Amino acid sequence: MELTYEFVKSLPKAELHCHLDGSLRVDTILDLAKKYNVKLPTEDKEKLTKYLHAGENCKSLTDYLRAFDVTCSVLQWEDALERTTYELAEDCAEENIRYLEIRFSPVLHINQGLKMTQIVDSVLRGKERAEKELDIKIGIIICGLRHMSPEVSLTLAELCVAYKNRGVVGYDLAGDEHKYPAKDHREAFYLIINNNINTTVHAGEASGPESIHQALHWVRANRIGHGTRLREDGDLLNYVNDHRIPLEMCITSNVQTKAVESYGKHPLKFYFDFGLRVTVNTDNRLVSNTTLTQEYMIAIEKFGFTPDELKYLIINGFKSAFLPNNEKVKILKRVTQELEEKGLKIRRDYN
Repeated sequence: MELTYEFVKSLPKAELHCHLDGSLRVDTILDLAKKYNVKLPTEDKEKLTKYLHAGENCKSLTDYLRAFDVTCSVLQWEDALERTTYELAEDCAEENIRYLEIRFSPVLHINQGLKMTQIVDSVLRGKERAEKELDIKIGIIICGLRHMSPEVSLTLAELCVAYKNRGVVGYDLAGDEHKYPAKDHREAFYLIINNNINTTVHAGEASGPESIHQALHWVRANRIGHGTRLREDGDLLNYVNDHRIPLEMCITSNVQTKAVESYGKHPLKFYFDFGLRVTVNTDNRLVSNTTLTQEYMIAIEKFGFTPDELKYLIINGFKSAFLPNNEKVKILKRVTQELEEKGLKIRRDYN
């Protein structure tokens, strides 16, 4: 079986790690900037696109993050948040992504006076419209930010609790691992955990396995965002494997931010072969200039994933979704049937 781009694009897929503010369309940024009189680095589409793409010459995570000042500058209005949420879902549905989790931090969108409830409501309107019009299911994840105070994280956690069962499916912690440890935000996570809400934490990307350990044992992460440095601690790696803790891996982004030195040094295939529940994601479709199909093609072309391995990599995404189990069983049954119709037969013993 030849795993071409078009064939992989046609397969049902799940995307678990996708930032709203890193996944806008350039045309939309230009349009919103004109509408709201927002100053951009340039109004030339080609030049702006080049500015926003991290590219192969990205020097660090700090360099990678510069694009977000631009994207967030046009995401300060309700219609902008609703529109970009819908458009992201539309872009994902176009490549047959059936389940999508969109994450964002409402605190980054209050500069023009929006209340955080207005911000979440706007994103949820975009999500609901997309689910009505497209063949896609969407969950929203609210992000706390490590560099902001624990009090801000607690406010965001309270917001997450308020929107539980209203479209918000989880709570995340993102940002600088070196200076701002996850344990500083444990009060926010205690609130989340005590309300039986799913958790994911960016960890083991810019910092070592001790950051993953903290995410798991101090704030009880159900999934780990990135986790590229988990391999540095074999005992912790076995713990993650034994407890079936999913890793949200983002290949292109990990190379661009220097979480790994190169594609050849990326641990995705090693983790998969070892039995870890790894998933493939985009992180930021615009900034990394990628699609989920392209990330799967990298796994195929650079890491040698076979058709047999590809189907389980895809299934990992759906199995790791922040969905109620009965919904997960239904979507897995549908996805399994479609993969088999495409010639990717599924053994029933996958874990």
